[in-house]
Amino acid sequence: MTFARRGRSIAVSGFLLAGAIGIISSTQTWLTVERADAGEAILVPGASALVLLAPLSLAVLALGAALSIAAKVVRLVFGVLAGVASVFLGWSTLQVLLTAPLSAVAPAVTEATGLAGGDALSDVVQAIVPSAWPAIALVGWVILLAASVVVLLTWRGWKTGGRRYRTDTAEHTPHEGPVDAVDSWDDLSRGTDPTR
Repeated sequence: MTFARRGRSIAVSGFLLAGAIGIISSTQTWLTVERADAGEAILVPGASALVLLAPLSLAVLALGAALSIAAKVVRLVFGVLAGVASVFLGWSTLQVLLTAPLSAVAPAVTEATGLAGGDALSDVVQAIVPSAWPAIALVGWVILLAASVVVLLTWRGWKTGGRRYRTDTAEHTPHEGPVDAVDSWDDLSRGTDPTR
């Protein structure tokens, strides 16, 4: 198996895995806001902490599904788009993971407390604690970046499933059509009646 053919499997698997990780992690708690007023902690899901997380993850899933049947130039475009998306998502996720900004939790805090504005929110927020899900999502973006690089390196050598099937069929199927048993017997027995 050539590197290009292996690359196809690696790339499609990488896109689908990264997209699935993104979709799942977008619904999970990314940040926990500990309140200074001793109120109940506020849980912030990934879709709220990083607004473009869910739609971009869904787009990655769609790209992964489309890679198998896309034309060469389209695969090249897919690789570039996915690479850019992985860098954006990775960088944004890393910022949330290392030092979550107040803006990442502001909507959730405002909904829970009714307060708005930087000063009012900072008085309520005692600490912002990240969970393990941003790190898991970051692994997904690394996988996506690696898969995008594979796509860009192998985009000329891919074979679509339909084209490969047609090639294999042409090599193993004789040019003549199927033989009908009845027609063949009629042809053989024409003019040779065994009862005579």
